Amino acid sequence: MIILVTGGARSGKSSFSESLYENKEDVVYIATSKIYDKEMEERVILHRQSRPLSWRTYEGNYDLKKAVGEEKNYILDCVTVLLSNRMFDITKDEEFISFQLQSQVENTVFNELKCLIDEIRRRNYNLIMVTNEVGDSLVPESHIGRVFRDIQGRINQRIASVSDEVYLVCCGIPVKLK
Repeated sequence: MIILVTGGARSGKSSFSESLYENKEDVVYIATSKIYDKEMEERVILHRQSRPLSWRTYEGNYDLKKAVGEEKNYILDCVTVLLSNRMFDITKDEEFISFQLQSQVENTVFNELKCLIDEIRRRNYNLIMVTNEVGDSLVPESHIGRVFRDIQGRINQRIASVSDEVYLVCCGIPVKLK
């Protein structure tokens, strides 16, 4: 089973996703955050403390299918941070990101996710992917912000199309879309 959970920042996406595995011990939490500063370090610590000790954590943004082991249940949190990390790895210090480079970023990230999804399906395991709904906000002022929003929106559409279920979480309330 592949489940996509989307919603805005602090909407309750992660809590809802984790609750779907609340009685499971064979869970792998695929964490895509990188620690760049003290605030992010504190966020990561809080996230770790909120998860059961029996859950294994895999930290990374590349070769995510390497996270797949004997456990049957996986949470990837989150696609948005994965995209951010990979986008800046690919575009580096570019001030303008051409449509060709945007396509490269989008396809690279989608292919990474699709490899993970395919491995999960091959083994008949379960995967929950958490992502941010970025289209319900103001149009970003900067070119890079608009490019990020556009790529994130397209990736969300692509992974929703290959997911068995899709939930939108708003104010801590999940709504099943698919």
